[in-house]
Amino acid sequence: MGFWIYMLLMNLLNTFTLIGFGKHFMRKAPKEINEVFGYRTPMSMKNKDTWEFAHKYCGKIWYFCGVISLPTTVILMLLVIGKNMEVVGTVGAIITGVQLVFLIGSIFPTEIALRKNFDKNGKRKNGRSGNII
Repeated sequence: MGFWIYMLLMNLLNTFTLIGFGKHFMRKAPKEINEVFGYRTPMSMKNKDTWEFAHKYCGKIWYFCGVISLPTTVILMLLVIGKNMEVVGTVGAIITGVQLVFLIGSIFPTEIALRKNFDKNGKRKNGRSGNII
């Protein structure tokens, strides 16, 4: 039972990280463009406008994925209560893998949105206001 609790807590930590950072980035990007914290790709770091756009866009994706992941994680972990360590570990690893796919997978739609709204130099295309999702 102790291992099950550990796996549940670790998977919930991942989920609440998605929700927390997603919610934070939807409101505001890190103040300065930096190479340590935030959504950092060459396109997002072109200028302040691309930096803020990327964080808001990616933040919405992370928040949405976290909200979906929360009940899914709890339900799947409840299904393995009382099972052996191998089953609990396998289910926990699969959940973690899916959460990692959400995290890394958010790069693709965010980069597509950046390229739709900004040219290669980071200037907004056609004076769009930059609707985000």
